Amino acid sequence: MRRRTFLATMPLAAAGATISAQSQNSGLAPSSASEGLPANLPKFQASGSERFTRPDVHAGDRPSGASFSSRSAAVGCSGAVGTAHPLATQAAIEMLKRGGSAVDAAIAANAVLGFVEPVSAGLGGDCYAFVWDPKVGKLAGMASSGRSPKSLSLATARSRARNGVLPKLGAVTVSTPGALDGWWTLHQRYGKLKWAELFEPAIHYCQAGAPVPQIIGWYLKRNMAAFLRPGSGVEETANAVQTYTPGGVAPNEYDVRRNPDLARTYRMVAEGGRDAFYDGPIAKTIDAYFKRIGGWLSQEDLHEHRAEWVEPLVSKYRGVDVYAMGANTQGLATLQMLNIIEQFDLREFGFQSPQSLHVQIEAKRLAYEDRARFYADPHFAKIPTEWLNSKDYAQERAKLIRLDRILEPVYPGQAPSHGDTTYFSTADQDGMMVSMIQSNFRGMGSGLVADGLGFMFQDRGELFSLQDGHPNIYAPGKRPFQTIIPGFASKDGVPWLAFGVMGGDMQPQGQTQIIVNRVDYGLDVQAAGDSPRWHHEGSSQSMGEDSPNLTSRGIVRLEAGVPVETRKALIAMGWPMGESDGGFGRYECIENRRQGADRVYAAASEMRADGVALAY
Repeated sequence: MRRRTFLATMPLAAAGATISAQSQNSGLAPSSASEGLPANLPKFQASGSERFTRPDVHAGDRPSGASFSSRSAAVGCSGAVGTAHPLATQAAIEMLKRGGSAVDAAIAANAVLGFVEPVSAGLGGDCYAFVWDPKVGKLAGMASSGRSPKSLSLATARSRARNGVLPKLGAVTVSTPGALDGWWTLHQRYGKLKWAELFEPAIHYCQAGAPVPQIIGWYLKRNMAAFLRPGSGVEETANAVQTYTPGGVAPNEYDVRRNPDLARTYRMVAEGGRDAFYDGPIAKTIDAYFKRIGGWLSQEDLHEHRAEWVEPLVSKYRGVDVYAMGANTQGLATLQMLNIIEQFDLREFGFQSPQSLHVQIEAKRLAYEDRARFYADPHFAKIPTEWLNSKDYAQERAKLIRLDRILEPVYPGQAPSHGDTTYFSTADQDGMMVSMIQSNFRGMGSGLVADGLGFMFQDRGELFSLQDGHPNIYAPGKRPFQTIIPGFASKDGVPWLAFGVMGGDMQPQGQTQIIVNRVDYGLDVQAAGDSPRWHHEGSSQSMGEDSPNLTSRGIVRLEAGVPVETRKALIAMGWPMGESDGGFGRYECIENRRQGADRVYAAASEMRADGVALAY
């Protein structure tokens, strides 16, 4: 199908006309073409880029494919990788070519990302992974989420609160880093190469240096400015300045960065395994650092950390099994949204039609009320997961949605008695597929870098609630609500998609849009990610992760590629519109296109990040 005819095959105009008529019947007059429309300049654009942002200028014409697709998917038979940085992708491909497994490739990629993409990932954060094990034909889930320091009491945490929630930065937000033990746990079960081999590319780049790409460089400057701002709450910033902005000057795009401290840390880990981090010299350095600055993370907290294997949650969406991480994450929100959306015929509504987007946004609002009320560490609270993920509950919630008006107010369901990030996916010649996500939470993290270690600690503890009786209330030794979630889907017992969409509360919204684009609208794996996205903010919050509620309807942000008529119809319905701020997530995906002797992988990345997908 030629790209010019793709949109014409979908009943967009009819859907737009229908909802416009409904809006008029509701007394809401349609807006003019320009009324309420944002400038749509992504927030990571360099100064002066606005001269290249014109509504009448679009990407060049491809001879086939969707009109908005940026490129073809990378295809190959032996393996595939998609990450947020080209050097990480290349490192993972190298491990596959050495005979490593998809897990080996994922660990090598994550280690490189810890250096080249410090604004999202690193040894100071947590990680989660799905692994399709071809030997048993089953998906395994690995969760490595660190707990709060045992010496930090609820009373002390409350004494550091700002406006009733924990601050964004500083030692009170630091929870035990889980990433490295997650890598180790995965390698013990699925690794083929020697552990030390996996760190060779990362150590090389830390020493030799790597140029700073556009988007990562933009976020690096923003993060460092936040840490150094008066009143930021960061107890000590000299180490962060020395690590990321030597000489006190943030690197510009294409400047070459190095991190010899991180190279030294990686060497200790390569030689000593996970014990070097959690029980050895690194743990001792971390313990001494937090004692020095008046923090709480200790060697005991590190010693007690263990990743765990978990059973993935699953729900069937129009014949496709979609998996989600349970534990203390927001993965269930993806399944709840899809369960609600399944009650509507999105294909009949039309691709990028106002009705389709309206239903998806309303499903998000309903699911996120439950997210704020129920999601927490299941070791500390009983979560009604089975009920929340049930089709019966989804049908009840779907009945609340009206196609001609916005639901308000929105409440969580009544349970029966009785959560910035980097994502990457890899696949190998044996059919193993890995969907892995790793994060320091808000950008680079807490602002704190231990003496000589070269990485920043996460600020994931910010997501604890301080409300009495809430399942996510802070407690020592408890895991905070987590936003990071890998995605996976299978069809008829065969692995299909290892995918993810990075970015805080955008992750379930982005994952849902990917599945809708693939299943309902038949977009290929690359176009499904390139398709313009929506992002809704302002749902209820209990942990400080969402933006504040501006109105009961929140704020809807649309990318520039959403049709103008759809935007106008949504505004006429009463959806408050915010500007396009670049917060639409970043996507990577590997699709298993064909099984058997001629297995074919298709790998996709996107234009919203600095990354690349490769296959061979």
